[in-house]
Amino acid sequence: MNTTQPQVPTRSNGPKFATGAGNWPRSSDSDTEREYRSTSRSDPSSQSQTRNSREGRISASIETTPEPAPPVPYWSAKRHLTCGNPTPGPPWSSKNIAWRGSAPGKVKTATAALVICLNIDVDPPDVVKTNPCAVLECWVDPHTMPSHKALEAIGSNLQHQFEGLSLKIPYKPILDPSLEDLRRFCQTLRKTAKDDAILFYYNGHGVPKPTASGELWCFNRNYTQYIPVSLQEVQSWLGSPGVYIWDCSAAGHLLHNFNIYAERRDHEVNMLHGGYAEGTQPMMNSLQLAACGANEHLPSCPELPADIFTSCLTSPIDIALRYFIMNHQLPNNITTDMVMQLPGDLKDRRTPLGELNWIFTAITDTIAWTTFSRETFTRLYRCDLLIASLFRNFLLAERIMKNYHCTPHTYPPLPATNTHPLWATWDLAVDTCLRQLPDLLAKSINPGAGAGNAIANIGTTPGRIGSTNRQDPNIGTTKLPGDKPYVYVPSRFFADQLTAFEVWISRGGSALTKKGPLSLPQQPADNYNGQPETNCVSNELDPSSERHLVPRKPPDQLPIVLQVLLSQPHRLRALILLSQFVDLGPWAVHLVLTIGIFPYISKLLQAAGQDLRPVLIFIWARILAVDSSVQTDLYNSQGYRYFSNVLGLKNEDALPNSSEHKAMCSFILASICRDFPHGQAACWAERVFDNCYDRLEEPDFLLRQWTALCIAQMWDANDEIKVYGVDRGTQDKLISMLSDDSAEVRSAALYALGTFMGASGSADPNKQGGGGTGTMYQLEERVHFRMEVAVATGATLAIKEDASPMCRKELLVVISCLVKEWRGYFVVCAWLYWEEDRRWRSGSLGHHNPASSHFHDDDITNQAVAEWLEGFGEDDALREENREVATNAQTIVDYIMALLLESPFTRLESTSLHSPPTAPLEKRGSPQLSGSRTRVASLQSSPPFSHIPPPSPGGDRPGISRNDSMASTLAGSVSNTLKRTSSFANALKVLTGGIAFPSSEDGRASPSLAHTILPSQLRHERQQEAVDASRPPSPNMNVAQYASPYSYPPSLKDNNSDRGGPPSPSSSNYDTQAQPSMDFLPCDVMEALMEEDMERLRARRKAGLHSRRSHSAGSGSLPSPSNSTFSMDSTSSSVILGLGTGSGIRDVLPLKSTFYDWCAEYFKEPQMRQAEADEPGSVQYNYQVWRQLRNDQVIKETEAQAPLAENGRWDRPVATVSIAGHPLTMAFHSYDKHLVIANENDMISVFDWNLRKRLNHFCNGNPKGTSITALEIINQDVGGIILTGSADGIVRLYRNYDPTIEQGPLQMVSAFRGLNEIVQSRQGSGLVMDWKQSAGTLLIGGDSRVIKTQGLDLLTNSESPVTAIASDTGSSQTFLASFADGVVKVFDRRLEDDDAIVRTYADHSSWVQNVRWHPTLSGQFLSAGKLFDLRGADYATKTWNVHQHGLSAFDVHPISGVFAANSAISPVYWRSQRILVHSLTKNATLSSFNISTGLSTPPVRGLPSPFIPRSSSFAFHPTQMLFATGGPDGCVRIMGCGLA
Repeated sequence: MNTTQPQVPTRSNGPKFATGAGNWPRSSDSDTEREYRSTSRSDPSSQSQTRNSREGRISASIETTPEPAPPVPYWSAKRHLTCGNPTPGPPWSSKNIAWRGSAPGKVKTATAALVICLNIDVDPPDVVKTNPCAVLECWVDPHTMPSHKALEAIGSNLQHQFEGLSLKIPYKPILDPSLEDLRRFCQTLRKTAKDDAILFYYNGHGVPKPTASGELWCFNRNYTQYIPVSLQEVQSWLGSPGVYIWDCSAAGHLLHNFNIYAERRDHEVNMLHGGYAEGTQPMMNSLQLAACGANEHLPSCPELPADIFTSCLTSPIDIALRYFIMNHQLPNNITTDMVMQLPGDLKDRRTPLGELNWIFTAITDTIAWTTFSRETFTRLYRCDLLIASLFRNFLLAERIMKNYHCTPHTYPPLPATNTHPLWATWDLAVDTCLRQLPDLLAKSINPGAGAGNAIANIGTTPGRIGSTNRQDPNIGTTKLPGDKPYVYVPSRFFADQLTAFEVWISRGGSALTKKGPLSLPQQPADNYNGQPETNCVSNELDPSSERHLVPRKPPDQLPIVLQVLLSQPHRLRALILLSQFVDLGPWAVHLVLTIGIFPYISKLLQAAGQDLRPVLIFIWARILAVDSSVQTDLYNSQGYRYFSNVLGLKNEDALPNSSEHKAMCSFILASICRDFPHGQAACWAERVFDNCYDRLEEPDFLLRQWTALCIAQMWDANDEIKVYGVDRGTQDKLISMLSDDSAEVRSAALYALGTFMGASGSADPNKQGGGGTGTMYQLEERVHFRMEVAVATGATLAIKEDASPMCRKELLVVISCLVKEWRGYFVVCAWLYWEEDRRWRSGSLGHHNPASSHFHDDDITNQAVAEWLEGFGEDDALREENREVATNAQTIVDYIMALLLESPFTRLESTSLHSPPTAPLEKRGSPQLSGSRTRVASLQSSPPFSHIPPPSPGGDRPGISRNDSMASTLAGSVSNTLKRTSSFANALKVLTGGIAFPSSEDGRASPSLAHTILPSQLRHERQQEAVDASRPPSPNMNVAQYASPYSYPPSLKDNNSDRGGPPSPSSSNYDTQAQPSMDFLPCDVMEALMEEDMERLRARRKAGLHSRRSHSAGSGSLPSPSNSTFSMDSTSSSVILGLGTGSGIRDVLPLKSTFYDWCAEYFKEPQMRQAEADEPGSVQYNYQVWRQLRNDQVIKETEAQAPLAENGRWDRPVATVSIAGHPLTMAFHSYDKHLVIANENDMISVFDWNLRKRLNHFCNGNPKGTSITALEIINQDVGGIILTGSADGIVRLYRNYDPTIEQGPLQMVSAFRGLNEIVQSRQGSGLVMDWKQSAGTLLIGGDSRVIKTQGLDLLTNSESPVTAIASDTGSSQTFLASFADGVVKVFDRRLEDDDAIVRTYADHSSWVQNVRWHPTLSGQFLSAGKLFDLRGADYATKTWNVHQHGLSAFDVHPISGVFAANSAISPVYWRSQRILVHSLTKNATLSSFNISTGLSTPPVRGLPSPFIPRSSSFAFHPTQMLFATGGPDGCVRIMGCGLA
């Protein structure tokens, strides 16, 4: 691994979108988790570390930070915390309301009735008018013209004013109607509107006030009487829903009584008809706007129009300007008449009038957004254009009319907004505009153009107010004769608001805060009571201290930013700010969708400008990550073409950071395809599949990952695209990607292979998948069969030993697809293993010899076995350590075993399926281990049943209950028997064997025997360790659910009455008492099973004659899977043999992956701002700064002490701690006062040696009989992860081991197989390793013929196990390895495998305990009292006779020229142990003293561990002048150098 990896640049002053996605940190330390195959280092995912080590700080330059960035720790990527499982949302994340306006009570207006009851010249009897009083109705003075003309002008003006709000609706003025006319018009409108809403406007200025009982007034035909009209009648005429405007005095009576009658009517409908029919709404869903309260009169101020409420609702700019002039004194004597001549067009935002209208819309939108609830805002302001305009303008009416002691009302009732601070902003905008008015009027009017009269009459001529045809004098663009026109200075309102928004984002507004007035309002749908959800998987990505924090209240400028998108000059800046906002998380995306961004952002996809492409792609990726339902909109508007064109760009310069943006396009297109066949077809037609295929080898790992996932979604359940993909060889390309450096890319390729093989990529958890690779009509049957097998075998061989649990988990999905479709073959394999295992356990096989198998040597048998097992490697008797992977593998193996137990094999005369499995005695050994030393239990994957006989359900049934897991039975009875080529049964056993599965207490229990047997077995008969540490720590986000083949999921239990529920063992129709043996041979059953698989394939291929295959396999009324060995679609087969179908087997395969959802979370997480730990001032940042300063101080102090320690005495006692057992392996932390100790079994203890206190204590989980043979602490600069290696070949990592810093519970970070082939020997070394932090490299050796490192396996050319490994410091690629036969070899990783051993030293005659580089002189190293020089001869240049009677442990101080050793404990010398500390700089012993062993009798039982040839231990501290020595009594003494 390259030691000069560039550090991802950090951002200083907030994100700058111009830098694109390239600077977004995407760390993926895949190199620490590879299976050591690939030599490529091109993966950006593995290039993002900077290391701070004692050899020198290696760091790339950073633009904004003068000092080096802190090191990026290994094994800290997101996948190590989640293992590919989607992270549950924080407790405050609410159930977001529907942003499309489909909220309850959505109202869409279809038509409008404008009822005007004025009866001009006749005042109603209950109205006493002042003198003077308001006279204007719709800006018309009715007394300046004949009454009938005035009424027509008023009606015409009112219609024009409403048309200014929305032109899509027909408005019908009804002037001074009679009762009959009113009824007729209303009923006609309801017929026209159908189920949509009707706007009913009522102006009652010429009739009496509404009555207290809710009656409004109209006229008789002769206008001699006022006729009351009950609101009940109006409701019956107009129906529901409706929008009602009551413009009259005492309008509150109408609003109040309308609700009473509406509630009564809705109640009657519910009682009589059980509710409203679909498509119709309750009457209470109607909206109302009333001009005043029930006891209030309309204002009669002569400066105001008489219909001031209507004027505010329909011509807000005119009335707002008049109101402003009435209340503010402007210079230059600006009058109302001058204001009415303000030039411009309401619809043209470049003119003064249009700009004011635009600002007014933005401000009223913002007032509503910041005052009303999200549901109310969406319902009133985002469902219907007319309703939104009316309720926006209502805010102005409330502001103006409340100054005249008149309070407008609405239903639903709204909070008061008349004192909102944004009204001051509106006044400022009006003031700025009107101060330019004299210059505008003086210099912009051309008298000869005839424009003067038109402008002078604006606002007073009927039909002018609010119309869209105002004449624009083209100010600032047309030069008038003799004088330059005045150039209007646009308002800075929008620029200032964008600046405020930018300040909010860049100055901490994006940070979380505590609940309160400044936090994001919690929605009623939350039902959040301040406590975290109990059923939510703990999210360890957020420190526990942050769980009570919520997002801040969003900035008030958010709706204004939306309005700015309409402006060409500000659009790019607004989009960049919007992208930074949606980057904050899903809550921010929901907010902008609720505000109404979607129509704007959709229309922008049609924009031709390339400068908008990066930011549009980013925003769309965020939207689709949060709400995938917009896939339909992108399909209908053909917006997907925008992204497919970007993905297909050949010119990389046309798009900045093209690989990141193409990865986002791949995600967007994958989201369009997911669960949407039309989207799949559309993307295929746009050649998205080809473009993804061509980019599978791009340098950027994110692009490789998402193009593979896009392919996965395109051919998910789409046979046609699968056929096309096979023709292009896509499956082979994906298999070749399984050697990629990035674990995310390997998992994405496996996910694509999974959907290719029939797994479901759907977001619906109930869609299980199935159907294999589909029809493949272009292939022959046999070729089709071999292709499916080849895909699964290729993936298995590439991934089964992968170091990433996430990859192994995805592999199981691929395998489960194959098991589902070819289960007959798997049943045959399981039967072969079962029967041969039974023969071996009963002793009939004797020594293992495949040729002496008892099976019939029929051609069909040999053909089946040879066909199925062809191409597999040797069985390594592996174990799966990640519990989630093991649980999924257990599901697959149990499914196969259930099919076997239900198969016709149970009715063969010679079968042993009815006899309970018995575990062999451990000392007897398995065939492949016989003759070697007894380490059977240590390497077997299943000792569970060696102590407890399995339960028998009765009769001669196999010894396993229907409700028990069969993984342990299979593992215990099969896994260690055959050294045959590895079948899938064994490959799965590799992944399922022997792990301690989650117990029932943690809510993730599998219905197995594991929780009753394994914990007690793992306790290893400890004497003092009574604490429940017998189970190893669980990985975070371990959410796998075991699925038993003998039970139906809860959702199916109720609707499967015909099945009668899960069968019980006693009712099984395969019980031996009910089913006599049949007269047929095993080869007949094997042929039937395999032929039945082929019949299933033929049925699948026939189904492909249809253009589309339904993806509902397994979700219909029949239990398709499966039906054990015989499926429903193969009943036409002639080889069924009349045997049963095992209908009790539940369809649990194929497994369903959550990897796509996990990957999609990348687009929900903040990418444009630093993580919390990188934000200066945060708790995590301050803690790491403190650590770095403390570490530097420790280094400085210890470097000063090192020369002194080379001459001082090393016998100063520091501390003593004790553990249960023998402390055989130890490791100090370089900076923290921590000592990690492992005993001879599987227990790890962490001590604070300064406080003499045990901090933690846990089980490693290695099998009984094995030991922890290697211990390292990595990432010590930033905390630490304990890295353990055990004799079973497994490497495990643990974090959060120090509970004092409250990082959360102790967790397993990862586990992988370090050694694949363990060589048996009389005395082994287990697994030894060396970690080099500065390079991030891990060297692993031990009982193996190779030393593994990233990308290659180096042959040791030795028959002896490796006993120690030591990497050279700095950037050197050399390392040392010592062996059990006394040889020390020097390796150079840069050379080819055969030439990697550059020096060999054979000075020792026996086991080399340790080898270490010289701490101060390069090119020299020490081992057991001998000093070697690489530049000298092949023998030691210096030798010290350290312990004549044997040496137990040896170590060299890493920075001081001192080495030490303790003496061996033997039957002769056992009472005490001698410690000798020697100087390297001078030939002198610094200290030599005895320490009591604590033994009362000589040791007679041999060594405590068969893998560690000593009974004591010794280790120097990496930095301080200390060492620890552990004795056989469990006592560990920490001693130091007396520097004083």
